[in-house]
Order: sequence, then structure tokens, then C-alpha cells
Amino acid sequence: MLINELPALDTEINISEEQIADFQRKGHTLTPSIVSKDEIAVYRNSINKAAYQYNTEKRALQDRDTYGKAFLQIMNLWMVDEEVKQFTLAKRFAKIAADLLGVEHVRIYHDQALYKEPGGGYTPWHQDQYYWPLDTTQTITMWMPLIDINEEMGMLTFASGSHKAGFVENIAISDQSEKILEQYIHDKQFAIERATAMQAGDATWHYGWTLHSAPGNTSTNTREVMTIIYFADGAKIIPPQNEHQEADRQKWLCGLEPRSLAASELNPLI
Repeated sequence: MLINELPALDTEINISEEQIADFQRKGHTLTPSIVSKDEIAVYRNSINKAAYQYNTEKRALQDRDTYGKAFLQIMNLWMVDEEVKQFTLAKRFAKIAADLLGVEHVRIYHDQALYKEPGGGYTPWHQDQYYWPLDTTQTITMWMPLIDINEEMGMLTFASGSHKAGFVENIAISDQSEKILEQYIHDKQFAIERATAMQAGDATWHYGWTLHSAPGNTSTNTREVMTIIYFADGAKIIPPQNEHQEADRQKWLCGLEPRSLAASELNPLI
């Protein structure tokens, strides 16, 4: 498909003040139908094509560890595919991200396709920002299914209000994070919330510090999800707190030095 034939995704969608306040209170929210059925059908083809072309996971599902069983994870597709680039850099999404965060401008951290295969395992409780060497709490992830999904396919699940506690534990996504953070959530009595179903083109949004997880996929269909991570313009890079943050500093921030602006060529202003 020619790039100029793709839906532009540049029309703005206004989010109510009530929903913004709800997001900032709970740390997550759902925005229905921000991409139309026709638009998502076109982009699903583009994202699927790129995701499977650039997927590097060759092991059988049963041979992977917990992280590997949770999903196929293909990152920064916007850098290698022009059609996906038009999706990832869409002003429609960036405007919603900025409005929910209450900031004027956002930058891209990276995108990633997260495909949970039939029989795919659970995604343990974790905090995304554990991986990000950024000095701001103004970070947000858009999580959009490319097909209609329901609970049995592995619906994203949130611990409401957990973002307000900030950093909890220096631990990567693993069986250990599931055990430790599940106990933490129980002790803090955070309410557990998730949608029962989402349609293609709906999106959930959550802060980088919001604790979240997902059950395994017990259906016969792959849960196709595309995500985009944003952060507020003006954020700076912190000295990495773990090996994963150092890897991210090198990979997604082009090796920029700590205390410099997080504004590499991979982090365009949207």
C-alpha cells in the first residue's frame, strides 16, 4: 500500500476533564473507538506484516521462560517500516497521551507489538518504568488491540492507584516479580480492574509506574496488540539504576549521557 493511501490518524479526539481526572487518580483508563474499524483493519495488516517479519523469537512456546511465554515482543517497528511509522507517530494518539498526562508535548520512547499466542502464558505483575532511565513520572503507554479481544485472550489488568507509590521494587518481569508484587498489591489493598472485552481500535492507557499484569491466552487466537510509549517533553536521563535501564539508555536513547535531555533521534517530539 502507498503511504499516502493510509488513514492519516491526525484528527484530534477530545478527552473529557472527568476522564483525565479519573486516569490521574487510578493510573489507567480506557478510550473506546479512537481508531475506526476501517482504519484499524488497514493498520492491522501493516503492523502484522512488520511484526512477523522482524520477530526474532524462534523457540517453541514450551521452550521459553516465563517472559518469553507471555508474548512475542517486537520493538520500534516505526523505525523499520514506513506504514507502521505513520501509525506510531499519529498525532491523534499523542494528543490523547499529552491530555491525560496534563502536559503540552510528548515524545516517543518506543513502540512495541505484543502478541500473546494461543496457549501463551501469563504476564507477571510489573512496572514498565523499571526499565526506563527517565527522571519524570509523566510517562504513559497506549495499549491497543488490533482485533476484538476478551478476558480469555489475556486482558491487561491494573492495580488502581498503584502509580502514586512510584518505584516499588528493583525487579524485572519474572515469576519473582509476580510473587513479590502480588503480595505488595494485596498488602496495599489496591483495587484490581480490567475490561471484560475490548474492540479493535479501543485503547487502554497507563502510567509507567502503574502496576499491571495479564492472564494467559486460553483462546485459539493470537492476542494482537500494538503499544506506544510516550513521555513528557523536557524529561532528562537519569543514571541507570539497573542493567535494563542501561540497555534502554543505549538502545532507545542512543547512548545519551545521564542528566541530558531525553531527546535523541529515536524520541521525536509529536
